[in-house]
Order: sequence, then C-alpha cells, then structure tokens
Amino acid sequence: MKCISVYTDNFEAFSDIFEQVVDSGLTENEEREVEGITISHSGDVPEHYLERMSQKPDVVVMKDKQKGITILQHGQVFEILMPVLESVAQEA
Repeated sequence: MKCISVYTDNFEAFSDIFEQVVDSGLTENEEREVEGITISHSGDVPEHYLERMSQKPDVVVMKDKQKGITILQHGQVFEILMPVLESVAQEA
C-alpha cells in the first residue's frame, strides 16, 4: 500500500485538503506543502502495518470504502494508505 503522510493534528484542515492530497501524484519520498500543511509520500507499507497500527489505542482508523483508502490518525499526523494497484491505474 502506498502511504502519504499529512503532518497536522487538525481534522478539519485535513478534511479540507484530503482530495488534493489523494490526487497529488506524489512520487516516493517527495514532499510538498498544500495550504500550509506539509505532505509527503512515505513509500509503500506492508499489509501488516495497518493491522499493527489499528491495534494501538492511540490510533484512529477511518475508511473511504468507495476509494479503497484507509486513513490512520495518530499524534500529529494522518497517514493515507492507498492500494498500489489503484494508484498505478490512476497514473495511466
């Protein structure tokens, strides 16, 4: 799964830029700023990462079932996890 990190703890600000972040087309390890919030492509994460993180009590797990996206929120970061196949299809 492709992971994009959004460095904010403000859910409203995250919600405002969510679509831009998902459609950003970041390359691996690329970092940029969207409306004053730093985002970065954190590379690919293994399937067990989601399982491990979702078991932690300080992690909030949200899902966008329509897009197949999982969002983890912990500390001052949101992590958007997207299936690699879907991101490849979007680039084509």
